[in-house]
Amino acid sequence: MAIQKKFRDYKDEAEAWITLATGEYYPDILPDACRLYEPVLVEFGLLLKASHSATNFFSSIMETRNQWMRTQLCRVFKKYVSPQTPVEMLKRKSDAAKICAQFGDAFRSIVEVQQKFDTRSIPDEAICAVLWEYKDRGKKGYDLTERLFDVLRSQHVGLVVTGPERAGKDVLLGNVFKDYPKPDRPVDFVINDGKKVLAIGLARYDSDRGGAQEDDRTGQYREVAQEIIGYADSHGMQHIKVIYVNDGPGLLLGSMWNDYSYIEDQWPGRVKVVTLRMVPDRITADWLGS
Repeated sequence: MAIQKKFRDYKDEAEAWITLATGEYYPDILPDACRLYEPVLVEFGLLLKASHSATNFFSSIMETRNQWMRTQLCRVFKKYVSPQTPVEMLKRKSDAAKICAQFGDAFRSIVEVQQKFDTRSIPDEAICAVLWEYKDRGKKGYDLTERLFDVLRSQHVGLVVTGPERAGKDVLLGNVFKDYPKPDRPVDFVINDGKKVLAIGLARYDSDRGGAQEDDRTGQYREVAQEIIGYADSHGMQHIKVIYVNDGPGLLLGSMWNDYSYIEDQWPGRVKVVTLRMVPDRITADWLGS
């Protein structure tokens, strides 16, 4: 029987095993970006002129009914008024009062914001380009999972692969196992044979990653693997595998490849880290069924 290669065995040829997503060129994106976001900047300016304070300005943004417009206004607000406020907090209408209480004292004054805003043209190419970057955030990850599902389903015709193929809610392990200790644990896909779960997986596309982000990702992966395998073993389900599908040039940065290799080596035969190109060779029916 041929010896199965480990993730670390691919490192010398790592560049050949990653998938590069296509991108967009600058400044080619500017005409489309300006067309898309000019209405946002116009609305931002109107609300700004009608506001008597920065907190009042923020409150008026949060009253915007259209969710897409409100999200874009919040992103512009962060740039002009409150760069220290997490944008995810800014987007939640229910957090408006809390944000004003926690961060309001550090908001830039409404007069200064108006002065700065008036120095920029409409549309402002610079901020339109920044907003354009947000537009496709996550798209590469969606592309990866969609292609992953296609590969798995064509390779394992008798198995069922479930999970959000593009945008959508993650699979919660509390919905997979009734007594799972952390029921809100999100995963990207589950493979089963119609009777029992065979594998649980996470999929990520890393365009550019390093430093603390790198440590956070690998630390999370170790925690999730330990949690899932611990649960499976305590319930007599030692056959359950954990699959981490990671791809993109971020894998080539820092110690990422070595860190993922270490995670796989901690649970030999139970955990596999693969790129999309490795799936046919490494996520085999024999392995899933063992």
